[in-house]
Amino acid sequence: MAAVLLTILCFTGCGNLSYDMAYHVDYDVSSFNVVSRQDTRTAAPFAANLCVTAGNVAEEDSPDMSLTGAAALFGLDEKKVIYARNVHERLQPASLTKVMTALVALENGQLNQTLTATNAVNITESGAVLCGLKSGDTMTLDQALRILLVYSSNDVAMMIAENIGGSVEHFVEMMNEKAYSLGATNTNFMNPHGLTDSEHYTTAYDLYLIFKEAIKYDTFNEIIHMSSYQTVFYDKDGKEKPFDKQTTNLFLRGNYQPPANVTVIGGKTGTTNAAGNCLILLSRDENGSPYISVILRAEGGEALYSGMQELLGEIHK
Repeated sequence: MAAVLLTILCFTGCGNLSYDMAYHVDYDVSSFNVVSRQDTRTAAPFAANLCVTAGNVAEEDSPDMSLTGAAALFGLDEKKVIYARNVHERLQPASLTKVMTALVALENGQLNQTLTATNAVNITESGAVLCGLKSGDTMTLDQALRILLVYSSNDVAMMIAENIGGSVEHFVEMMNEKAYSLGATNTNFMNPHGLTDSEHYTTAYDLYLIFKEAIKYDTFNEIIHMSSYQTVFYDKDGKEKPFDKQTTNLFLRGNYQPPANVTVIGGKTGTTNAAGNCLILLSRDENGSPYISVILRAEGGEALYSGMQELLGEIHK
């Protein structure tokens, strides 16, 4: 009623009140234009092209994902959440962090630019995957991204961050700014590699948003599909340092098979004691339609990959 009275006042006036600017249907800010004129530019809703869910999504015969902290399956063409469990719970992502590291690097760097390692690459955490970088070592960003995503090298993540961001701290700020711009507001990165930090967290849903943005880059898609990578980089004296490693993704290595109607294109793995076993994948069905699936904090490698097999089995079930 208040809105109706205000509208009447604006159009007819009241008592001695008068208005210098009359209403006209041709004004760009006119609500008439928004609802009535087809040629008027209007803002698209933020989530117009996103899969959206506020909570869990499952059918009676959906897989039991109780051995995971969170799990989700998104159909990108239909913008459909096929399965969701705890997708907004903040969890540590381990090396799934490196999807954002790669995304920020691709947006802000050049593949042929040379990166130089500093003492920032000296990571001492027990069990951390390293490619053996030393201060003064050099490689291109293209090489670094392949080592980052195929082998999940943590020292390379630090080198990328320092060279692209000017400092590791500024690069992490860039990561968080990018996350927020994508709507990943339950995410807070503290480093570019995903090694344990209590304030370093994200959600399965936020990882979907980040991964969906990353796969817009052909280079990213190419790299996550690689089963191995061989290259040569150089030390501070120009001597060759060979690199030859298999992917950490056991679907690409053939240890696990997806359902018959699904092809795993690639993805990113992650494992720490705090984060458990994590995996995010891009897959396609027999018609070529894309899907993003993610599992966080699985209780071991078998639970991770068997759980992902079951999750992918929900495609066109």
